[in-house]
Amino acid sequence: MSLADRIDALLPQTQCEQCGYHGCRPYAEAIARGEAGINQCPPGGAAGIARLAALLDVPVLPLDPAHGVEKPRSLARVVEADCIGCTKCIQACPVDAIVGSAKLIHTVIADDCTGCELCVPACPVDCIVLEPMPLAQVNDPVHADAARLHFQQREARLAREQAQRDSELAARKAAVDAAATQSNPVLAALARARAKQQGKPT
Repeated sequence: MSLADRIDALLPQTQCEQCGYHGCRPYAEAIARGEAGINQCPPGGAAGIARLAALLDVPVLPLDPAHGVEKPRSLARVVEADCIGCTKCIQACPVDAIVGSAKLIHTVIADDCTGCELCVPACPVDCIVLEPMPLAQVNDPVHADAARLHFQQREARLAREQAQRDSELAARKAAVDAAATQSNPVLAALARARAKQQGKPT
């Protein structure tokens, strides 16, 4: 395991971004590079800082208040009677723990929720409440590993979707450019000249 792997294994995998990085893994990599402090993770709290300090053989530091305060971990719950089905919470959830469709009631999968709280400010009707996370789930490595995997899968899916959108946009632009060239004799002549020039041996 790399140093970043070992650091990442000690993080709570909330993917909450309070540390200032896009998820626990980027934060772990920043710590490994010496670019981030070990005291930027409120969900990990004092215990998490102590574990990181022991791993890296550095002094224990207090949690940096610029990144938040330590508090009991929580789970999100959608108040279904108030949900308008806008999907903004689904888009905000870093581990795909919220299910639902546009204009239909959404639900949080409690076993998958990390308590990142990113869905709370995303909700335009304030229909998401936070409830205490079961203690068995708070420091459960199995839950943390599952959260890490869900985050990785979501990031990969979003990257695929973005690549597909970029490809479709490029294809549409090429089609528009081709149509414009064909309808304009001057542009067509320039395109033929460029093609001929590019075909010459260098």
